[in-house]
Parts: sequence; structure tokens; C-alpha cells
Amino acid sequence: MSIWENIKIAVFSIRTNMMRSILTMLGIIIGVASVIAIITVGNGGKDYIVDLMSSMSSGAVSIQVNTDATAAELITKEDIESLRGIDSIQYVSPMDYKIGSAYTDDETAMCFVLSGNEDLNHVMNITMRRGRFYTEEENKNGANVCVISELGALIMFDSVDCIGEYINFQVSGQVVKLRIIGVTSADLTASTSSSNSTVSMYSEMSANMSGMNTQDTVMGGSAMIAIVTPITVTDNMSNSKGYSMLYVTAKDSTQARTVGNAAKNILYAKHGNFGSRVYNVVNMETYTVIVDKIIDVFTTFVAGISAIALLVGGIGVMNIMLVSVTERTREIGIRKSLGAKTSTIMFQFLTESIILCLIGGIVGFILGVGMAAAVAWYAGISIKIEATTIAIAVGFSSAVGIFFGLYPARKAAKMLPIDALRRD
Repeated sequence: MSIWENIKIAVFSIRTNMMRSILTMLGIIIGVASVIAIITVGNGGKDYIVDLMSSMSSGAVSIQVNTDATAAELITKEDIESLRGIDSIQYVSPMDYKIGSAYTDDETAMCFVLSGNEDLNHVMNITMRRGRFYTEEENKNGANVCVISELGALIMFDSVDCIGEYINFQVSGQVVKLRIIGVTSADLTASTSSSNSTVSMYSEMSANMSGMNTQDTVMGGSAMIAIVTPITVTDNMSNSKGYSMLYVTAKDSTQARTVGNAAKNILYAKHGNFGSRVYNVVNMETYTVIVDKIIDVFTTFVAGISAIALLVGGIGVMNIMLVSVTERTREIGIRKSLGAKTSTIMFQFLTESIILCLIGGIVGFILGVGMAAAVAWYAGISIKIEATTIAIAVGFSSAVGIFFGLYPARKAAKMLPIDALRRD
């Protein structure tokens, strides 16, 4: 019997028992849909996060001071000026942050303040949507100015046209009144652009840590916004004598690690603490690789758990095929008495099992992609369908059909004609 004839018989049997066939395929559909949805969303989410982190690096490395460092080992303004004199370094900025509250006459919100010098917008790829970033002169003079994220402007002023407005930042009982001179981009929906606002990303991260959704303007009477100020403003609030974090950008992005190590050695030389290992160079690309691997492992783990549904679906296929063999015992006896080979009977039932699983796999793949698209749309990320994802859908379905259909097919094929014909 040809393969085509086996397929026709299998399709006829499936159509004859349509409801039973649909219920049999349901386990396969759920299993494949779950695996495909998780892998597709996982790949899209991974690309989104990795691209976002890559957009932050752009040749920048951070030099971090250990928490057990003494006050004399902190990075000073004189250290920063020395590093600016190095030809291979393009931008240098210290970085600090504070979390407090912000308020105007009409609104109150939790506030994440990121501070640095005038180079901060370059090392962190901060893109201005309106207005401007603060200048070197404003930073030196400790001008009470700030740049606010677009989301923060909408929360506090119901408009991004808030240049010249004032906002009060309060932390540890201290209040500083800041004049808004710029609004940053808050577009985090595109994962391929290097111009995403880091400030907005910090806002989202901080909001998530606080259990809030940044898309909601009010949550429990408060919301989370992000602003950027000259570092001299936060210095004045905390009487800072030095910095524990510094960002350095290389003129040649491929030399970021080398430039970072050179800057670290200069700090050791100026502070006379070689061998203390108090300064650490952190390359964002290293974090990117680590995050990439972590997401891959997590996606594979969750997809593996979801694949248990395929096992359950396969057992359902085996059960129904055994029922089918029992129902068609006389048909098997007649065919064998007329000369049908054992292999022919076996492949007939095996074909039916594979077709059931393949149909379930195709439907599951379509549903899985649909589920992934819905989740990605809600999360504001793109989905990524790879050839391996399609191969998984087809391969898993075929493997389940073969594995769980083999036993019923062998049972049918090994029936003796005389025993089969005796069955009622």
C-alpha cells in the first residue's frame, strides 16, 4: 500500500470520528502552543533587553568603587579633570542617584533622580525631545535645573510642553526647587534604536521595584517619575566629598575595556593605593552577554516545563489509537486474510497517529504565535519567530505521533487474522 493510500485511510478515519479526534489533538495543541508562545516571546524579550543594554554602552565603561573604600579613595573632581586630559577618552561623568518625592502645586510623585556632569547625556545616550541638557557652566555653578522624562512630564504637568516649569524634589528632609530645561524621549517600544532614553529606563526599573506601573499616572496616590540634574545639585544636598561611580566613554568603542583599565590605573596612581583592588571596571557588554545567557536558560527551562503538556497529549493519542485498534479489529483481520502485510497494517495506524499530531502541531503553532503576539503587544516588545521555532513545532508533533503511535500500530499489525475475525 502506498503512502498516499495510508494518508487517505487515516484522514477518512479522523473525519469519521471528528469529535474524538479533536479532543485527542487538544493536548498536542495546548502543549505546542505553550512552547511556541514562550520561546517566541522569550526571543523577542531577549532582543529587546539586550539591545536596550547595548544602546547604553556605546563604548562606555563604568568604574565602580568598592563599598569598603575609605573617603580618601573616592573619585574626586580632580580625578575627573585628569581623565579628561587623556586623548583616548571622549567623555567622563560621575554618576549618583537618589530616590525621594517630587511635587508641584497640583501633583505629587515618587521620584528617581539621576545626576552627573554635562557629559552624562553622552555616556548614557539620553535623547532630548524638547528643550536642552544642562551645560558645563550650570553644572559647575550648581544651578537648580533639571531634565525630566517625557512620562514624568505627562504625570506632573499633563503635557510635555513644560519647559520653564518648576518641580520640587525632596529627600531626607531636604527640598530643592528645580527649573525644568528639557524633556527626554520616553520611547521604549523600539528595541532596535540606540536612542532610547536611559532616564526613562531607570524610571521604569525603579517603578517596578516599587511595585508600580509607570503607565498609570496614579497608583495608590503616587506615581514614579525620573529626572536628571547636575551632580553638583545632589552634592550640595548630601555634602558629597567624592563619587563611587564614574562613566568613561572611549573615542574608539572597540577600545572601551582598554580605556577603562587605563582610567583605573590613573586613579590608583593619583590615590597611591595600587594593590588595593578598590576600583573595578565594568563593561556593559559583559552584562549584555550574561543577561543574554540567563534569558536563554530561563526560556528553555520554562518551555521544558510547558512541554509536559505534550507528554500528556501523547498519552491521549496512544489511548485513542488503542481504542481505534480495538474498534477496527475485524477490519484488520479481513485485510490480513486478504494478504495485507504486517508492515502495511503497522504503517496505516502509525500514519493516522502522525497526522493527528501534525494537525495538532500546526494548530498549536498558530495559536502559540497568536498568544505571543498578544503578550508582546501588551508588553510593548516585538516577537521573533525563528526557523528553529517552526522546526520545534513540526518536530515535536511528529516525534510524539511516532513515539505514542508505535505501540498501538504494532499491536494492530501483530494480530493473527483468525483471532481478529473472531472478534465481535
